[in-house]
Amino acid sequence: MAIITISRQFGSGGRTLGEKVAEKLGYEFLDDAIIQELSRRVEADRETIADMKKNGSGFISRIVSTMTGRSYMERLAGNKSGYVEEVIYVDKLDEVINELAAHDNVVLLGRCSHFVLAGHPEAIHFLLVADKAQRVEFMQRRYNLSESQAYQEVLAGEKRRAHVYTKMGCSDYDDPHNYHMVLNMSRLSMEDAVDQMVLLAERKQHEPIIPSPKRK
Repeated sequence: MAIITISRQFGSGGRTLGEKVAEKLGYEFLDDAIIQELSRRVEADRETIADMKKNGSGFISRIVSTMTGRSYMERLAGNKSGYVEEVIYVDKLDEVINELAAHDNVVLLGRCSHFVLAGHPEAIHFLLVADKAQRVEFMQRRYNLSESQAYQEVLAGEKRRAHVYTKMGCSDYDDPHNYHMVLNMSRLSMEDAVDQMVLLAERKQHEPIIPSPKRK
């Protein structure tokens, strides 16, 4: 039983990596667009958390199923008015992420999940980094974007990431001391990174539970 969080520099392959790790471990993968949608629903409907508690993964699966017909980039972009402003729901992130973690065996991508779960004894935190040029190239290849489009997506992703962490009061989100492992995707293949994460997760499951330091 474990919870894996993946923080990343935008375009370093976090979603692809998270999906592969979840598949190997038999975990449920929830990307940042899904966590954002859950947070938005909690802001709009106070019964959402109650439904999460009552129905567990079944409720989460229904949320996921309503979004799987859209590409990741479309989900991340939100509706025609643009990416949902973080200030609308950021105070709900803590509540939503803790509820998701309560189900165990999940991989959470982004949305400050490592910060919210800093003191969780079963959480394993990973940070992905990569050179900006490589991140742009990855976005081009993975989402069939032009070089200009990919570059703008990377810049927009960096801006969103900095904004939501600022709203959460976390200024040291790239500090390696906050993570169990930092993976440089400019030097590691996707397969090697997956293997390292799965290996640590499997070993962690057999270790005595020692609470991590709580966030300040």
